Amino acid sequence: MALQRILCLGLLYHGVIAGPSGSGPTAPAAEHTLDRQQQQQSNSAPRKGLHGRFLHITDIHPDEFYKVHSSTDEDDGCHKGEGPAGPYGAETTDCDSPYSLVNATFDWIAANLKDKIDFVVWTGDTARHDRDDDLPRTQDQVLGTNTWIADKFAEMLKNEETGHGMSIPVVPTFGNNDILPHNILLPGPNKWLQTYTHIWRHFIPEAQRHSFEFGGWFHVEVIPNRLAVFSLNTLYFFDRNAGVDGCENPSEPGFKQLEWLRVQLEFMRERGMKVILMGHVPPARTDSKKLWDETCWQKYTLWLHQFRDVVISGMYGHMNIDHFLIHDTNDVDIVFLNGLSPEFGVREYLDDELTIQGGTDYLMELRDEWSKLTPPTAPGKSSEVNQGGKKGRRRKPKRKDPWGEQYVLSLVSPSIVPTYFPTLRVVEYNISGLENTPLWRDMPGNGAKNSSDSTNSPSAPQKHLDLRSLPTTDALSDSFDGLETNKEKKKKKGGKHPKKEKEPHNPNLIIPPPPAKTSPPGPAYSQQPLSLTGYTQYFANLTHINNLNLADLNNVEPPTTNSLFSLLQSSKSWLMKWRKGKHGGKKPLTPKPDTREFAFEVEYSTFNDKIYKLGDLTVNSFVELAYRIGQRAKSKEVAMAENEEEEEEQHDCYDSDFEPDSDSDDEELETEAKKRDKKKGDKKKKGKKGGKKKKGQGKKNKTWLHFLNHAFVGTLDKEELKRYS
Repeated sequence: MALQRILCLGLLYHGVIAGPSGSGPTAPAAEHTLDRQQQQQSNSAPRKGLHGRFLHITDIHPDEFYKVHSSTDEDDGCHKGEGPAGPYGAETTDCDSPYSLVNATFDWIAANLKDKIDFVVWTGDTARHDRDDDLPRTQDQVLGTNTWIADKFAEMLKNEETGHGMSIPVVPTFGNNDILPHNILLPGPNKWLQTYTHIWRHFIPEAQRHSFEFGGWFHVEVIPNRLAVFSLNTLYFFDRNAGVDGCENPSEPGFKQLEWLRVQLEFMRERGMKVILMGHVPPARTDSKKLWDETCWQKYTLWLHQFRDVVISGMYGHMNIDHFLIHDTNDVDIVFLNGLSPEFGVREYLDDELTIQGGTDYLMELRDEWSKLTPPTAPGKSSEVNQGGKKGRRRKPKRKDPWGEQYVLSLVSPSIVPTYFPTLRVVEYNISGLENTPLWRDMPGNGAKNSSDSTNSPSAPQKHLDLRSLPTTDALSDSFDGLETNKEKKKKKGGKHPKKEKEPHNPNLIIPPPPAKTSPPGPAYSQQPLSLTGYTQYFANLTHINNLNLADLNNVEPPTTNSLFSLLQSSKSWLMKWRKGKHGGKKPLTPKPDTREFAFEVEYSTFNDKIYKLGDLTVNSFVELAYRIGQRAKSKEVAMAENEEEEEEQHDCYDSDFEPDSDSDDEELETEAKKRDKKKGDKKKKGKKGGKKKKGQGKKNKTWLHFLNHAFVGTLDKEELKRYS
């Protein structure tokens, strides 16, 4: 019974760092989070303990050849020519990050975040892209920028009390651009893994360095005996890595990594610990596109379902766009994993570097999939509503998975490199009952007094897997939990059937055991200690900070307005394959930059976002949000669900997702609506003079537009957003 699994949880501890005050819509968010932090501090005595926050930073891409006021055209790439490349970077372009942006970012973190977070998740791509034929990348350059950033983390986070070691842990991974050639990483041991073992010597626990040299994976107990962050080498899952071949063959490093993950997660379960997974390339997958090899995606999703009592969430980068992924474990195909099906659909490569157009197409595919989700039911509230609202219609069955345990969640953070605007994310988690928990820095080897800086020992012994040999299993189905097809379920409900012979299985496929049937939902599904409660996203508005005075190359007339986007070109060429940016084709009118003070400001916070309405970061919260994003028009079913809500905020949950469009858009939307109706075979009602528009036409889903706006970090203007409404 689901009701028997409800946990009695304490109040959540929320602490959010306030960013520099911004203008426009970001200022209220900063003010709110500051008030919440001050209220919390006034109610508790100061202490040196957990803060309940961590930093996620990704895709820094430092470029030592970046030149201020250079051209952002494809042939120049901010390395030469004359153009709008700003002192702190060229936003909305394919140019990489100048060192000034990297230094300013670390200075801001040091001044505003480092004493208010418990650990750092750093998800890779810390070298420039290989896009300039005149300046091909070298091994020294790739390793040099990675060493530089690693040393900056170690210096910024050093333990000032002891004079050695670090005050908080950093958990790194490498991206597809942190190796040569990019995307291609051969099985280990190899020179790249050996070199990164040294570069990340401050971060990788001593006991796991052999494992890292072998395959590039490791984990850190960021809260000793309570929470571990697992660094996955997603390059061995990446479909673009021609040096490996998926996760089916025991000789492949992807297979070995998942075996390591299975063994370590079993060990975490035995110890009562929880886990956050992180990597560079996310497990993005739609009906037509993918980033991971299918065998890796299938096993990874199955693993997370079986360890749903242990794993909290996944944190990824690579794609530069702000979004989330909901993996449905009903898509796991055991027949495929058993090697009985040679192919699993046809999915194309998802572009390595998404343009605005490609990114929007990808997000629209996700939206179509989300529209089919079943929204969650609040505990104790029935989800049964009449389909269509007509008497005598069959009622929609109550959702049998109230905690959303059939789903797995991954969060994808935007980047520092100004593909849009540079972005940082501070994630908060529940620390109820953890007030007196020992800290990472207090453990031997991590910065405690009288410890050596040359080691980074874990607080507990590790369970190791011999990656060159594999255990065997006598049975497959005994440990497989609940992922049955609809046909199998229907057969069980029918009469007696002749006993079916046991299907052959892959002896190399060892399915992890599920949680005990008496176990309550894990921290990914129900708020409890270590559950994620929300995040605050910060961005650096480079248009404002760079403060460029630009003019078209063919027009030296200075601009006549001070509007933030007054300098943006009207051409939409920046949406295409090579992004030369909204300022592309312009040049500075003055030789000396007149920059403003560099600072990150709050873009949005899930704690007070009135459109997202995320009560926390549990799976059900995102399933509900995804469902609302996916709705094209307000259905009667949703309307009836609204009427059942008792609280005012819940009452307008779905209704507020849609807002009337402006008069100028009515004709366009009505035409699109008519086309959709025609495709579906709908017949327009006749007999009424003038003909009334159907309910819901002429309205836009503002949750979708809000999501799309944040996906590209607020760099799309209203006209551009309208194209994808």
